Amino acid sequence: MPILKYRLHGHRAPPQPIQLAIPGWAGEQQPRADGNHEQPWHCTPLSESARYGVEVLYPFEEELTVTTFRGRVRLEANWGEPVDPDMNWPPFRSFGEDYYSYQIALDLQVPSGWAIRTEPHPRYFTDATNTTPLAVPALIRSEWWPMMFFCIFKAPPKGVTHVFRKGEPFMSVIVLPAEPQLDLQPMSYEEAAEREMRARRLAANRDALAEGTRWLSTTGTIFDGTYRQMLRAAKARDRAG
Repeated sequence: MPILKYRLHGHRAPPQPIQLAIPGWAGEQQPRADGNHEQPWHCTPLSESARYGVEVLYPFEEELTVTTFRGRVRLEANWGEPVDPDMNWPPFRSFGEDYYSYQIALDLQVPSGWAIRTEPHPRYFTDATNTTPLAVPALIRSEWWPMMFFCIFKAPPKGVTHVFRKGEPFMSVIVLPAEPQLDLQPMSYEEAAEREMRARRLAANRDALAEGTRWLSTTGTIFDGTYRQMLRAAKARDRAG
């Protein structure tokens, strides 16, 4: 795995592996059991995706709210004096008509052949209040770009307020190959047939694979742990191999 190195300017919190906040944006501490409400952390693909990257935390005491008023971005915070006199202040500005920027003052370095990509934080997708900022994805080839970069956010729609609070994550970063180098091809007849056979075999044996894990949520949705069981088996196989 590549090494991700960072440097900061000013009094900013360093990035950290994404924390699955329970209770918090990842849900409440409710087990997978009949009569409980489904929680984001119950979804294994979501949990694994969230843990894949690192998160950046809002470092300032001043709470910032972002709204759209008469078609323009409105940034409201009681900014005091900057902690560092050479820091861009305020660190947030409108960016065009539908976006706003944050001088994040963070430099991330990855090895040759790799890049970093900014992403919305996973809590954006679990936030029923719609107050989580929406970071715009961007690919940064930091191998040769050593600058303290900024990040861009999509302005909230009318009636929605984005809120930045100290210590809350507002963006995630993942490391990936700098070039996609994907060769997209349709499956051959034989490959498709083999996949279909495996899918039918899985469907036919799902009750056995899910034994002891099926439950009914408060919304009447049936869940089972087939995917989790197979994931554990796959990881055990890989460790043994």
